[in-house]
Amino acid sequence: MMTSVDTDLIRVLADPLRLRIVTLLARETLCTTHLVEETGARQTNLSNHLRVLREAGVVETEPCGRFTYYRLRPEVLEALAGRFAGLAAEARAHAGSKRSC
Repeated sequence: MMTSVDTDLIRVLADPLRLRIVTLLARETLCTTHLVEETGARQTNLSNHLRVLREAGVVETEPCGRFTYYRLRPEVLEALAGRFAGLAAEARAHAGSKRSC
């Protein structure tokens, strides 16, 4: 069964810009300036999305001088993927089950 944490995380990742950020951060650690260049989003908009991702535990920050770098936390995505894999396995195991009306 999905928990509220799972559904909150799914909502966070459902936003197209946040999903784009996560995809970019899967390849390398980037600062806000890099993410603005890659996404074309305004810096303030991007910062708001990064805050949401950070609060959800999807990314972590690394200060570097006057810049802040963002790194993806793959274990968070793996945990969510594991929940979906568990649901798929359960569906396969009970494929022949049907409740009568």
